[in-house]
Amino acid sequence: MDTQTGNRRGLYPAFEPYQTGMLDVGNGHSLYWELSGNPDGKPAVFLHGGPGGGSSPEHRRQFDPDKYKILVFDQRGCGKSTPYASLENNTTDDLVGDIEKLRTEVAQVDKWLVFGGSWGSTLSITYAERYPDRVTELVLRGIFLFDQYEIDWLFAPGGASQVYPDKFEDFLAPIPEGERDNLVEAYQRQLTSDDKAVQLRAAQAWSAWEGNTVTVLPNAETMEHFTSPEVAVAIARIENHYMVNGGWLEEGELLAGASKLKGIPGIIVQGRHDTCTPPSAAWSLKKAWPEVDLQIIPDGGHLYNEPGILDGLVRATDYFADR
Repeated sequence: MDTQTGNRRGLYPAFEPYQTGMLDVGNGHSLYWELSGNPDGKPAVFLHGGPGGGSSPEHRRQFDPDKYKILVFDQRGCGKSTPYASLENNTTDDLVGDIEKLRTEVAQVDKWLVFGGSWGSTLSITYAERYPDRVTELVLRGIFLFDQYEIDWLFAPGGASQVYPDKFEDFLAPIPEGERDNLVEAYQRQLTSDDKAVQLRAAQAWSAWEGNTVTVLPNAETMEHFTSPEVAVAIARIENHYMVNGGWLEEGELLAGASKLKGIPGIIVQGRHDTCTPPSAAWSLKKAWPEVDLQIIPDGGHLYNEPGILDGLVRATDYFADR
């Protein structure tokens, strides 16, 4: 599938969900969900990034509402799901189980297209490897396999810090010099502090660092979103919780399990200049899953709404709409 640089696709015009609700998934967690598009259309589920990033009304607009039945939801602890920023019973296995519960109890479909970017790509691949018979196609962006080198790239000196040395200094600022040998663990101590001021300062620094790595050019609107208190605390606490625990995935697990994706049509849209999830992971996945269509966007970064990335994603959902 080719993208056309001179005639790029954008989001579909705004449309509203036809049904919304909260799903009790146990252990005190309730998930906000919404169904939109065509109730009789091709089923699709959208898995947002983060972890802890939450969904937005724009996410559903990457699908043709006349052709798709679209389920979008907020993962545990973020967005409109409750309890807010909770780390209890919040693991990858929990989220995979939630997707299945949403499929059977909310969408009420046998199988569906799975769409995920960044952490959403990790969750999409994990779900597809565990339930390959439930996945019709995969549309992925900004591949993150949750291997240690990817965590180190973002949160240790020598990776993204080489591209953004000034912004990395801001990321280091809340951490005492004697605790900087493992920044993920040092941040965990502050993000789980009983002192809400300490927690918020760390959350905004963590989220600002990520916000700086996700766009090719500085974007004030993105930074404002990432560092707003209601977003920053959920993103930073939950994301750090997953990073400390290696995503509850064995090193190399998703690549090793890629043979389970055989027979599932897939498209990966990957920014060449993505400094949050660099293209090397997408390339490794392509080698382990040769039939996937890997599109490296020459002027793309990490975010879904950058022009080249968005063009590829909308063309991907259009391509699969009539299968």
